[in-house]
Amino acid sequence: MKVRHRFAVIAAAALLSACAARRVVVATAPVTPALPYEVAAEPERYAGAEVIWGGMILGLVNRESQTEVTILAYPLDEAQRPVPSAGTRGRFIIVLPGYVERHDYPDGLFVTLTGRLAGTRAGHVDEHAYVYPLVEAAHVHRWPPGFQFDRPQWHIGIGVGVRL
Repeated sequence: MKVRHRFAVIAAAALLSACAARRVVVATAPVTPALPYEVAAEPERYAGAEVIWGGMILGLVNRESQTEVTILAYPLDEAQRPVPSAGTRGRFIIVLPGYVERHDYPDGLFVTLTGRLAGTRAGHVDEHAYVYPLVEAAHVHRWPPGFQFDRPQWHIGIGVGVRL
């Protein structure tokens, strides 16, 4: 009976640790639930608010004392990962201090970040006028390519498995 009890405890601990390893928590503090397009429409209402947003990098511009990264916003799942299949939520610009290497923030990379809203900037998307919320980033998590396919998988059985 003791062997079964130990096995059950070890199995439960392994399952819990596997679940914990997959959860990337970027923020645990309360944040404003507003979406980028809502902030762009009413920037004064959200001035200075803390947000947690995510999306795909569209471009990067290094300025004299800071770097601006343009993001196409997507909703986040329970693990704070962007969900590209859910449709976009607007665009915003991450403001990072200093110089950032384009190689570290390439176009097409997905990110999740926390930060404080620091105003807006008028710009364009193709020929359309657009208002970009500016987010002074506190923390940026860069997701590895293919992260959206990295979901927990359960396999039950006995034997040898070969994956190609």
